[in-house]
Amino acid sequence: MSIGIGLGVARFPFEKVDQFWEWVQLCESGGVDSLWQTDRLVSKQPYLECMSTMAAIAGATQRIKFGMNVASVGLRDPLLLAKQCASIDFLSKGRLLPAFGIGGAISGEWKAIGQTTKGRGKRADEALDIMKGLWQGKPVTYQGEYYDYTDVIISPTPHQEALPLWIGGSSPAAIARTARVGTGWQAGFESPKKTGAVKKKIEIALKAVGRSIDDDHYGAGFQFHFGSNDDPCYQREMMRMTKFAPDRDMSHTIAIDACQIIERINQFIDEGISKFILQPLGDNDGDLLAQTDKLISEVLPHC
Repeated sequence: MSIGIGLGVARFPFEKVDQFWEWVQLCESGGVDSLWQTDRLVSKQPYLECMSTMAAIAGATQRIKFGMNVASVGLRDPLLLAKQCASIDFLSKGRLLPAFGIGGAISGEWKAIGQTTKGRGKRADEALDIMKGLWQGKPVTYQGEYYDYTDVIISPTPHQEALPLWIGGSSPAAIARTARVGTGWQAGFESPKKTGAVKKKIEIALKAVGRSIDDDHYGAGFQFHFGSNDDPCYQREMMRMTKFAPDRDMSHTIAIDACQIIERINQFIDEGISKFILQPLGDNDGDLLAQTDKLISEVLPHC
């Protein structure tokens, strides 16, 4: 398997915009495989919009790949989303890694746009079928429960002849969706053992529908901080993760030194996972940059 270490952000972690672009350039020059932006449309905390962020990163870099972790396809019009992906991939000469999910059942986005969560999985399935057709550059006619298109075509098409289609989620529906249309799968904050178990279920589902996914197209992620579990940023994040999943042990979601990061990566590799989205934790802009620099110098050479 080809191991790829990418970095991601959820909320916008920098106090100054210039520091964000310094971080992007550090990743670009440091050999980081890819950059990922969490999708969140409604939030009191600062979150960048993922599609426009991908376009901005495309224009600011030459080598690094980038993706959405993961874009809620059910919240977006599939024609517009397909056009955005095609344009970004075309202009970046094939560096986009589109990744999609259905959107959280309790997120505020659904209410904000006047939709209910009912049927969001079916809506996402229809949208994915439409987008795959549009990326082929042929007229798409589609009549579904949620979308109705007649002879719709987009141009230019993506630079990548077969644009990747990564699917997120570990539910039975997400597993079935991955087997049906996915070219890759991205876990959330599951443990290595849980992630490996989901991968096995996907492989069974793929066999049932006569498809396959490359062995190195399975991904996972966790957070990292070079320091101590007494550091404020570590304590804050563990409190947040415990609140998010009060009945689960979430200690696997953060690694706190190079040895632990490498060990955690190897635990995932043992479960057949080879693509990673790691999220740096820091107390300020300088700390975030230093954390990333340490990852590049102390971890990447061993992966």
